[in-house]
Amino acid sequence: MNDLNLLFRKRIGMNSEEPITIENLGGFLELTASGLPFENLCTLSGSIDELNEGSLVDKILHRNEGGLCYDLNGILYLFLKENGLDVQLVRGSVYVPELNGFSPTGRTHAAIILNDRGERYLIDTGFGGNLPLRPVPLDGSETITPTGEFRVKKEESEFGDCFLEMKLKNKDTDWRIGYAFDSRDPVDDVSDLSEMKKIITEHPQSPFNKKPLLTRVTADGSMVLTETSFTRWMDGQVAKEEIDASQFKLLAKEHYNLDVK
Repeated sequence: MNDLNLLFRKRIGMNSEEPITIENLGGFLELTASGLPFENLCTLSGSIDELNEGSLVDKILHRNEGGLCYDLNGILYLFLKENGLDVQLVRGSVYVPELNGFSPTGRTHAAIILNDRGERYLIDTGFGGNLPLRPVPLDGSETITPTGEFRVKKEESEFGDCFLEMKLKNKDTDWRIGYAFDSRDPVDDVSDLSEMKKIITEHPQSPFNKKPLLTRVTADGSMVLTETSFTRWMDGQVAKEEIDASQFKLLAKEHYNLDVK
């Protein structure tokens, strides 16, 4: 096994010899979500360095940072590919309920399509607190996961041919759109996500280039840390506390293993 493979497994606490299959992907995605936080600290620094295997390995596996969708799904794609799975990166656009429409930043969400024995699945470890933690079939069947129910709806839009729909546990009573994506137009290489990164870093309406946001999902809940609050969902219960700058740094280290300057 190469360094990426071994370092990724070490980062999420997975056995270095266990093969990755469709049967054990659920447990693997739980470890990945718990181990790799969704966070925008690098985006706030203004860095628009090109994404490639070397930069992702350095950021996530050597510096032990998290990242946004293109970072997290980028490194996951490389890992799954290294383990012999037939995977492709795809682009999508996130639905923003407050705007009653899709993100002004366009197709700036990266996700993964897995092809396995004639079936196709959506995989995503970079969708903030909305992670399925399971592969979601593209055939439209509903998938019940620790975080809620998910399904892929085949429907044309300006952003592709599919929608990810979700009903989050203890949060949603009805199905809602997570994002639209195009299953027919794969991204050729992780470096092609660099444009996505540049838009998210520089676009005036990007939700990630203004204030820090740290999210981590586990099988029994999730946690969200901002400059002013720390919110935890666990077993259907929510607890929110107001915090200050010094508490923010301490909580970032304690719950996300991130050093905030």
